[in-house]
Amino acid sequence: MWGAAAEPADSYYQIRPECTDVPNTRFKIKVDNLMIVLKEWQIPPLDLEVLFAIARFIYPGKTLSVRKWHAAFTQEGFLDIGKTLNRIQRGGIHPSIRGEVWEFLLGCYDPKSTFEEREQIRQRRRLQYASWKQECKQMFPVIGSGGFITAPVITEKGQPILDPLVLQETNLGENSDFFKELASRGPLDKKVVQWMLTLHQIGLDVNRTDRTLVFYEKKDNLSKLWDILALYAWIDNDVGYCQGMSDLCSPMIMLLEDEADAFWCFERLMRRLRGNFRSTGRSVGVEAQLTHLASITQIIDPKLHHHLENLGGGDYLFAIRMIMVQFRREFSFCDSLYLWEMMWALEYDPEMYSLYEEPQFEGEKTEGSTKGKPKSINQCGKYERENMKNGGKSAEGPLPISVFLVASVLKDKSSKLMTEARGLDDVVKILNDITGNLDAKKACSGAMKLHKKYLKKVCL
Repeated sequence: MWGAAAEPADSYYQIRPECTDVPNTRFKIKVDNLMIVLKEWQIPPLDLEVLFAIARFIYPGKTLSVRKWHAAFTQEGFLDIGKTLNRIQRGGIHPSIRGEVWEFLLGCYDPKSTFEEREQIRQRRRLQYASWKQECKQMFPVIGSGGFITAPVITEKGQPILDPLVLQETNLGENSDFFKELASRGPLDKKVVQWMLTLHQIGLDVNRTDRTLVFYEKKDNLSKLWDILALYAWIDNDVGYCQGMSDLCSPMIMLLEDEADAFWCFERLMRRLRGNFRSTGRSVGVEAQLTHLASITQIIDPKLHHHLENLGGGDYLFAIRMIMVQFRREFSFCDSLYLWEMMWALEYDPEMYSLYEEPQFEGEKTEGSTKGKPKSINQCGKYERENMKNGGKSAEGPLPISVFLVASVLKDKSSKLMTEARGLDDVVKILNDITGNLDAKKACSGAMKLHKKYLKKVCL
């Protein structure tokens, strides 16, 4: 009655009965029972305000509820993002509103916009998505058909492959207009060939993504995931599609009913992470994050860093998965969502929406520096505030909190790594053993402490 009632969150993301080896979920939905009781007692407003303050002190860590979320908006639709961030950082988001809250955390919408302005933006984006989807469908009719492919449909020279599996998956016979037209087109544009060569790889990854969830027993949901990733691969000329993106996109499909809305949420997430997937032929973008991880570990735990170097792990490639898919494999599905939203709330920058809106998503997308009015520190996440106070930014911009999360995990496992790791295989095994044994909130807290310690040392 007095505290926060804990509701299991797994009921919102049901696991298939035969899947018994999935990590346990630690995240619990905590409801403000005390606040409700105090209001029912009809206590005078001033006394009630004092009791609310006491309750918030005694019972921290409440989940952002539907009631709290709706109360954060003014009548016109302006969002008090500062209070919302504090709530998320303490107790995450209730699953029933997670999708719409994520749209703000990822910069899809400006908290200073009205309900009407956001609806206009939403409708405009849906039209843009429909236009891109129609463009892709004209090139490959399986797009938007409710199906997807797992076998290549063309050769590297752009010639159709009339493989029985392809014909079965596409529901297009070898005499179909599509294959006839493809054969008669002549040389295809290089971009079209490259895109069509990725479609089956996307399908293979979609087939492997979150298959423990009941949600993905439906082929329509798998197809929706494939459509969004195929479309993204077409419009992002620089990065296209890379393995791991399906893990990042999958939650968007589940949380946002409209396919276009899910796409734009994923696109905003990729604005943060696409640098990790960019490849120059000689290097992959994520290597920059691994270099930062090595520098952080060298400062925070020099003995561990030296030990990893001696084992041949000075490049920190053993941590690549954690950074690329943002700990999706180290936590249960539900806990990974909880971790993500806490990370985004901690990193929140009120200039994000304006920054993302400047490039119109045609041709090269930029991730340059922000400009405009000075931002209010009260509207920033706690991690962003620390960076602002201490100037904790590299030449490429602020280091993402995910790098400090990995550093925190290594710090926690330092003793075990030092005493038991005799080779890189041992390092990988020790880190794999953390799956299902991490607490998302403690992990974020550990990352914040390391970040603060790191800033003090590098800013001396």
